[in-house]
Amino acid sequence: MPARPSLLYVTDLAYPARGRRYCDEDIFLTSRLRADFDIALCHPLDATALMDGFDAVVVRNSGPVLHYQQEYDTFRERATALGIPVYNPLTGRADMVGKQYLLDLAGAGYPVIPTVDRPEDLERLPETASYAVKPKAGADSIGLRFVTRAELAGLTWGDVLVQPRVDFRYEVSFSYVDDMFQYALYAPDPDRRWVLEPYEATEADLDFARKFVNWNTLDQGIQRVDACRTPAGDLLLVELEDLNPYLSLDRVPESVQDAFVTAMADSLHRFLGTVGRP
Repeated sequence: MPARPSLLYVTDLAYPARGRRYCDEDIFLTSRLRADFDIALCHPLDATALMDGFDAVVVRNSGPVLHYQQEYDTFRERATALGIPVYNPLTGRADMVGKQYLLDLAGAGYPVIPTVDRPEDLERLPETASYAVKPKAGADSIGLRFVTRAELAGLTWGDVLVQPRVDFRYEVSFSYVDDMFQYALYAPDPDRRWVLEPYEATEADLDFARKFVNWNTLDQGIQRVDACRTPAGDLLLVELEDLNPYLSLDRVPESVQDAFVTAMADSLHRFLGTVGRP
């Protein structure tokens, strides 16, 4: 491995995310990571053709893979066949492979919004005015809809999850590099979920988030644990993002940005077995 490893950094700079600018975040991160790595940016549809010319592939803000599922599956297969390191590693158990993890975690007793995927399990859900129906392969709220209890009777099952529409005080996200907590952000107004502010996480909050990071068993990589705070004060998991979590780095102080970049660079060096700057 050369002193300066080369990274193919996968990002969709033109992806039209609501309330966010993916391109700004990836321009910032790559500008800082160049202190340790030789970096080239590419669109996710170009990654398979280009990746064998680099020491590793870093998948960042590449957009929902359901827009290019076949190409993404080919990318995973070729990277595995060639032994090319991919960061995050392709062994993630959460959003990287769909929403099945919500069922698995709920079944194992983790603090997750109640989730079912069969009509015979509807009795496990609390009575509420409406229910969220989500595609198992969904991302970025694509395909999300809300229905009444009566409308569930006409639902086509198989590729969807059903959850109660939970009243909550706010949503909060905890960002990790490897197993190290970096920062938390929250949306004080539930109707403006992308207007985020720094959040001072308590020990109880971090104990909650770490349960899911530990469950996912990723030795290296970036994860975001999304949760909602119920009126009773409890936290419930909304999403465990381990594929390409948007980091909202523009919402944290410069010192936190610096610490995140350092943590990410150190993680990549460990991942590649190289030594960073002294």
